[in-house]
Amino acid sequence: MLTTDTSTDTTRYARTIEASKRVRWDIDRDVIRGRTFDLSQTFLPDGLSLVDELDFVGAEAQRFLGQVQGRTYANMFGLVERFIGSKMLELSRVHWFGDQTALEAIVRFTDEELKHQELFRRVERLVAEGMPDGYRFDISGNDVAAFVLGKSTWAVLALTCHIELFSQAHYRESIDAAPGLSDLFRDIFRFHWKEESQHAIIDELEWRRENALMSPEARDAAVGELIELVGGIDGILQTQAVADADYFVAVAGPAVRERRDDIAAGVLKAYRWQYIVSGAGHPRFQALLREFLADAQLARIEAALAPLAYAVPRRSRAAPTQ
Repeated sequence: MLTTDTSTDTTRYARTIEASKRVRWDIDRDVIRGRTFDLSQTFLPDGLSLVDELDFVGAEAQRFLGQVQGRTYANMFGLVERFIGSKMLELSRVHWFGDQTALEAIVRFTDEELKHQELFRRVERLVAEGMPDGYRFDISGNDVAAFVLGKSTWAVLALTCHIELFSQAHYRESIDAAPGLSDLFRDIFRFHWKEESQHAIIDELEWRRENALMSPEARDAAVGELIELVGGIDGILQTQAVADADYFVAVAGPAVRERRDDIAAGVLKAYRWQYIVSGAGHPRFQALLREFLADAQLARIEAALAPLAYAVPRRSRAAPTQ
């Protein structure tokens, strides 16, 4: 395990500020632009939704199931950005009387996370206008934030870095070039990606700073907390997969009703791929874990993730790359 420098990397923080100013966007002027969702188009690509693996579901129904997942995808980002923004606001305190460049970078990060939460609230309202009634996303962002923020800073930053990295990979490798995708859906995550690119850098800088301050005993405890956080996320995914499968079956009708359990299992596999496995296997996340942790600690994380290892696209059997 390597030791890290506790000094603030002012240059890297400064670059995120420059990029933040350059790519800054407005929800109405740049992203939504008066548009609505066209339900004849795909929302979430097959490489993320995995609906193409449900070969007993027809093409039109697969598209609708992908739209249901796309709706949840937006809601999940709105959910996690509640605790991410709160944590970053807390971390800004470290820099109040220190590096003002780092402070500005984190303040910008927090401001953008608040904007992203509003964006995803708008997305939910827009999707609800066109989709049939009955969809449910009953997970409380405040309850999730309270659970996550009750863990150590190291564990929260590890989870946050994991999320920011998979959001980058999802856009670059699936959403950006997917054929037949809703232009509005693609634009939402294109603009989201532009700002999240800076956030991933800040996550790493803050995680590295926190890691350098920890004793081996505290770091070992934090690994356990990270595993608990991943377990908590998986619990959310299990609940939402059932809710989304039930909604899909209720709308799609008798043709799929007998395969409800298979559909729920397929949706859960997709959600585990989207929100856990694709991030855990990201090369940068893996490199940071290897840098920060001892072999025994890495083995604990690998053992905790082993039951989820099946949740990869059948076509690739590989995690996203940078």
